[in-house]
Amino acid sequence: MPKPFTLLLRVRYAECDYQGVVFNSRYVDMADVAATEFFRVLFGDYQNILDQGLDSQVVKLSTEWQASAKFDDVLALEVNTARVGNSSYQLDVDYINHQSGQVIARTEITYVMVDSKDYRPTAVPDAIRESLTAGADGIIIDQTGTHSKRD
Repeated sequence: MPKPFTLLLRVRYAECDYQGVVFNSRYVDMADVAATEFFRVLFGDYQNILDQGLDSQVVKLSTEWQASAKFDDVLALEVNTARVGNSSYQLDVDYINHQSGQVIARTEITYVMVDSKDYRPTAVPDAIRESLTAGADGIIIDQTGTHSKRD
């Protein structure tokens, strides 16, 4: 099984609710960003998918929480392809506190591949199926704003 694709994000103040934790709907926003970056690694610009007359639509999305994330936490969003069916596929996004390793939540997103002209379901093409199955094999994108110095 390939290593997950990882997107590192820092929790921003505006993503937190009155209790000082990340508001539940913000997890969906983060999952969407992580899935978009995962697609970018696999396919380049998403326009490459659209140019094939294809698009993907979310048909199911669920999140289960085990803990809370707070302002300024660095979250590692790990994206894996859970399954690829005939016309649908599922991505799992795990939210992990990057400093402590604590699992925060998991979002499962089911997409259906559609024809971009009539938005009817269509089979996932072999090349896309192979890319989704192969995954991003450990690629990490860091959007936390942390600094490092080159030697």
